[in-house]
Amino acid sequence: MRIRIVDAFTDRPFAGNPAGVLLLDAFPDDDWLQQVALEVNHAETAFAHRLPEDGDADWALRWFTPATEVAMCGHATLATAHVLHTTGAHEGPVRFATRSGVLIATPGADGSITLDFPTAPLTPVEAPEGVAEALGAEPRAVLDTGPNTGDLLVEVADERTVRGLTPDHKALAAYSERGIIATARADDPAAGYDYVSRCFFPNVGIDEDPVTGSAHTALAPFWSERLGRPDLTGLQASPRSGRVRTGLRGERTLLSGRAVTVIEGDLLV
Repeated sequence: MRIRIVDAFTDRPFAGNPAGVLLLDAFPDDDWLQQVALEVNHAETAFAHRLPEDGDADWALRWFTPATEVAMCGHATLATAHVLHTTGAHEGPVRFATRSGVLIATPGADGSITLDFPTAPLTPVEAPEGVAEALGAEPRAVLDTGPNTGDLLVEVADERTVRGLTPDHKALAAYSERGIIATARADDPAAGYDYVSRCFFPNVGIDEDPVTGSAHTALAPFWSERLGRPDLTGLQASPRSGRVRTGLRGERTLLSGRAVTVIEGDLLV
């Protein structure tokens, strides 16, 4: 079967967030899926198979990190939609049946793809004892992002603080189901983005995720409320970096970006 590595939320190779993508006839057993994800060893590997016509969705989709299956992943969904469209396996909007419900990916005339995801329900919480020391910065605000992502969203002082974080990943694992989203307002919105973030997910085997679509379902409502605009652009300031255009639409959040296939080959097992 064909396996592809796709860089998502970028328009150039070797940036954004890489994901493995496999299009299957059906899902094999979970152990095999997990072993393939470990072999690929990127933040996520996506597995998809076509569903019967006239249903609520066109393709079934699952996502695995090297350590576990996850309930939601934005960049691997974008990567899968990119593969479907560039190979001719699917035309137009594609509906994915996932653990987070039906997620729709719509191709744009400019080559981008827009994902329709559920907006994270944000709940302000007290900063847990020790989280500032584990993260390496004092929180300004802390919010729980709800069950789909299972993160703590932590606002820190400024963009420079976000970029300079060197967290204790082992210590961070104690504070949420998946990990920590650290964020701040952009120092200079004229640079083309409104806010910055970095994402640390030690509980799913990812110390730092390069560009996290699902995190932006929480970042979008957080920053749209503060900045007074529904449509924003976020920069995830990891070493690979990438931009996510976000559109808050009530209970749904639109995530837009591009993707590039960088590797294609045969899986022999």
